[in-house]
Amino acid sequence: MNEPAAQRAGDPVRRNGVGLIGILIAVALAAYLIDVLSKVLVVANMEPGESVSVIGDFLTFHLVRNSGAAFSMATGYTWILTFVALAVVVVIARYAKRLGSLGWVIGLGLVLGGALGNLTDRMLRDPAPLRGHVVDFIQVGSWWPTFNMADSAVVCGAVLLVVLTLLGYDYDGSRTGWAARNQNDDGDAADDATDGTGDEEDQDA
Repeated sequence: MNEPAAQRAGDPVRRNGVGLIGILIAVALAAYLIDVLSKVLVVANMEPGESVSVIGDFLTFHLVRNSGAAFSMATGYTWILTFVALAVVVVIARYAKRLGSLGWVIGLGLVLGGALGNLTDRMLRDPAPLRGHVVDFIQVGSWWPTFNMADSAVVCGAVLLVVLTLLGYDYDGSRTGWAARNQNDDGDAADDATDGTGDEEDQDA
């Protein structure tokens, strides 16, 4: 039986919403736990300002406390960044049921886990609740600001979402632009193959 024409044209094919929410939670939880555990280990074994070489001068662990956003941006606006992180968490949670794309689920899961990781620092660490300084410890060369695993998760998730958007993969599972054209080409090729087989069978008969 041939696939419905609407699906070949790029209309969304809905995935199981419950399953996608489970994947979103799993990705967010993994990113969150990796961030929290790495910070606990670094704080327990290093002094502020201490550096430990991991791969020569290319990769070092350098413990610092950051009052700003990712990569030490917006330093001095800690309480504002706390509410921004809370807003990100609320928005993702609110719209999770509308997601129909696995790629978007993974990207948003990374952003959510990273946001929660740094939010935990801001809520629980010194100098005060809502104004806590984030633990940063990953230093790449001398040209890149110090960051942590939460920053990495947020950036990787955001990059993935931008790429999906540019390619035409929408959050609800529908496809536009390049993604829709590519899907149409695959569908047409399959139809041509099916039609050709049918013609041969008719001729043989």
